[in-house]
Amino acid sequence: MRLCAALRQRGPSAAVVLSALRGQIRMSSSSSLPVAAVCQMTATPDKEANFSTCTRLVEQAREGGACMVFLPEGFDYIGSNREETLQLSESLDGDIISRYSHLARKLDVWLSLGGFHERGHDWKTDRRIYNSHIILNGQGELVSVYRKAHLFDVELTSKGVSLKESAFTVPGPRLVAPVQTPIGKVGLGVCYDLRFPELSSALRRHGAEILTYPSAFTVATGTAHWEVLLRARAIETQCFVLAAAQVGAHHAKRTSYGHALAVDPWGEVTGDCGGSDEGLTLVQIDLQRLRDVRRDMPVQQHRRDQDFYCSLD
Repeated sequence: MRLCAALRQRGPSAAVVLSALRGQIRMSSSSSLPVAAVCQMTATPDKEANFSTCTRLVEQAREGGACMVFLPEGFDYIGSNREETLQLSESLDGDIISRYSHLARKLDVWLSLGGFHERGHDWKTDRRIYNSHIILNGQGELVSVYRKAHLFDVELTSKGVSLKESAFTVPGPRLVAPVQTPIGKVGLGVCYDLRFPELSSALRRHGAEILTYPSAFTVATGTAHWEVLLRARAIETQCFVLAAAQVGAHHAKRTSYGHALAVDPWGEVTGDCGGSDEGLTLVQIDLQRLRDVRRDMPVQQHRRDQDFYCSLD
């Protein structure tokens, strides 16, 4: 059984839903399965308000039985212009990550934080940042950092989308190995990385069981591509895919699509936070289902060697 339910930030009703969810977990014959929470929020340039929102989501997820919580790209803030984005950025040893480390330790929960606006190694000379996906364990320790490799430089004039991430962001130099967590081995990506199957295939070859793409998709690209891309990555790698998302208007210049999703290794959507509200979805991660899918359709065994796929070069 896979458990999935959305929680909305509307006071007492959230507590009622959480109580019902805990009851479902207890009654489930597979209640020993680990639970992940995939979150959705509307970040603004107000870092303090964003931290309060994320704290509520993490606390609700923990009350619902989650042992790992996934927050979206820009969970720390989404700036209204280049200068504000740079000014608000921090290093990994700054205040924001320190506060999330304390939160993880206090609640004994693993956190996926991505992407964080991390000041680059040459910040003092070039004032550029990384878009970094950070994993903290239940003791609040930093376990892994992946810096987004594929930067979103797109001009969709007919749809009113114009973003140039490379104007202030440094592309990450490498992939990082999947991380062993309480829900399984998690492979790290960020948002636009979703469009590059080479990345997910590499993580799968190195043992990933869950792929995660914290995102802030535009409404135009999300409407057309978000779900189909996430399901495609799940189907071709036979992994769970967890994608936290931004939703709604961040400021006058930017709005995000929402629909934070969880997808199983067969490509079935098992959680969807919708396109309007902050909230979260709880999903049980059944690794036996993953093993069954891979056994019944052994795609990786059928894959040819790299020379075959390069034979047209």
